[in-house]
Amino acid sequence: MANEIRVDAKLLAEFIKLNKNIMEAPSLAQSLEEIDLEITPYEVVYSEGKVRLLHFTPLSTKQVKTPLVIAYALINRFHILDIHPKKSWVRSLLNQGIDIYLIDWGTPTQINRHEGFDDYVNGYMDNCIDFVRKESMSDKVSLQGYCTGGTLATVYTALHPEKIKNLILTAPVIDGRRDSTVVSNLAKHMDVDKLVETLGNMPPELMYYVFSILKPFEQGFEKYLNFFKNIHDKDYVENFIRVEKWVSDTPPIPGELFRQWIKDVYQENLLINNRMYVGGKIVSLKNITMPLLTQVAVGDHLVSPECSMPIHYAVSSEDKTLKIYPTGHVGMIASSFSQKKVLPEFAQWLNERSEK
Repeated sequence: MANEIRVDAKLLAEFIKLNKNIMEAPSLAQSLEEIDLEITPYEVVYSEGKVRLLHFTPLSTKQVKTPLVIAYALINRFHILDIHPKKSWVRSLLNQGIDIYLIDWGTPTQINRHEGFDDYVNGYMDNCIDFVRKESMSDKVSLQGYCTGGTLATVYTALHPEKIKNLILTAPVIDGRRDSTVVSNLAKHMDVDKLVETLGNMPPELMYYVFSILKPFEQGFEKYLNFFKNIHDKDYVENFIRVEKWVSDTPPIPGELFRQWIKDVYQENLLINNRMYVGGKIVSLKNITMPLLTQVAVGDHLVSPECSMPIHYAVSSEDKTLKIYPTGHVGMIASSFSQKKVLPEFAQWLNERSEK
């Protein structure tokens, strides 16, 4: 017949299978509330307001003497570093004898809306690091900063170099002018003063919206299509739900800190040019003289490699290493690739430069 409609049998079978998977999904997948993101045991050893300092339970009898303090990002929670037993950044380093402390920034309220870089760097971070130095009986600690935590770690080290033995920066936000991401383009053109005056703290809904438009197809249709296609793969489903719970739990950012971030790092690009002031002091990257490891990801859609790499050339360190990985922002810290490549190199680098 002239008007006969031909149906691709393979495509029809795929559609029927996908529809069946969608119907079965509620009984096969756990809800977000049933998933506990805290995998590795820890103790809260210090707290200050909303901020907590976590000390993870050692998993190796042979310990490196120099402790590692991790300054996590201000966006989302630290759980991505311990998202799954097989993909845990924290657990991998613990198994290699590294003593880990982590700064959990907590959930800011409107009471915290006037807190800025000075409060975070010379207040919370400095107090946490002094606590670790005292508890571990170490004059210096190793400091790792991830994403925006990498910016805080950079500023802290430039202002307090005498307390840091090794600095590790993982996808740090450093040179705002060179950042070519959607986040950077939004930051460079926003009226941040008006935004902060209107909203106070940056609400989680706004942050979540920004992330959702970075890769609209991948973060929307494609993501859920792959989820339903793999609904019978228990490991895939569990990992998907863990990441979804982590992504959906985005705390607000203190308004003043957000304002300084946008202006000083993105719009005026003060940090990389040694013209940023924190606590009345100039943040000179030339003060960073200790061993430096910089880790960047080629496929990073949140912090482009061009934004992070300039720190490698701006410091005074003679012992400095730049690692470039063929993965993404999250893939660099929470993936099979991270476990096989990134973490072993990280641990080896750190062990060689730490007190045994």
